[in-house]
Amino acid sequence: MVAYILMAIIAYAIGSINFSVIISKKMAGFDVREKGSGNAGSTNVLRTVGKKAAALTLVCDILKGVISVLIALLVGTIAGESANSAIIVEIAALAVVIGHTFPVFFGFRGGKGVATSLGVILIVNWKIGLICLVFALALMALTRMVSLGSISASVLFAVLTIFIRDSYIGGIDFDFSFIVFGILLAALVIFNHRSNLKRIINGTENKLGSKKKETTTNKEVKEEVKVETKKEENSEEKVEEKVKEND
Repeated sequence: MVAYILMAIIAYAIGSINFSVIISKKMAGFDVREKGSGNAGSTNVLRTVGKKAAALTLVCDILKGVISVLIALLVGTIAGESANSAIIVEIAALAVVIGHTFPVFFGFRGGKGVATSLGVILIVNWKIGLICLVFALALMALTRMVSLGSISASVLFAVLTIFIRDSYIGGIDFDFSFIVFGILLAALVIFNHRSNLKRIINGTENKLGSKKKETTTNKEVKEEVKVETKKEENSEEKVEEKVKEND
């Protein structure tokens, strides 16, 4: 039990290191959560800061998942028969994604955990991980929607844990808990993308390479400003006409 709790704390702490906020402040001088979509992830960093910052954020977020699982494997080895290595790995994998989503060091306002989940999936089972990665990239290329690719890949991961029962990290034998883990991870990713799901259903989801559409509120404000400007111009013209008449 001690090994499980210790690993959950360590992985959560690692996940709470929000690189998107750190990198955006360092490279652009602002908190990425205050720009664009408001999400603390590599996609929003790409839109608001640039490609270099986004690539660096993506790599760091992936490594969070990889490092957490590797530490879990080590803790499981040290714990020996007193703990189930598969469960320790699964706890670490879920905890690091939760840490990324609700980071204790950044006011519990984090990202959606896609890159960190990718790191987790690839290291937990490289075979399933590669299939999910290729599937996600293909779907993103076709739809230009990162959210759709992420959600679909997480669901595919949960499904594949039922059928692919080899290639788990450290030679760990397949355990039924991996199926439960796959379902929980997919549920977490879907929960983090609930607003994206609504936009996908409504056909208003943002796509890569396209500018965000103006909101109705913004349009209304601009129209009001235009009307006020015209009124002011008309008033000025009337004043000038009266001055001329008096002259």
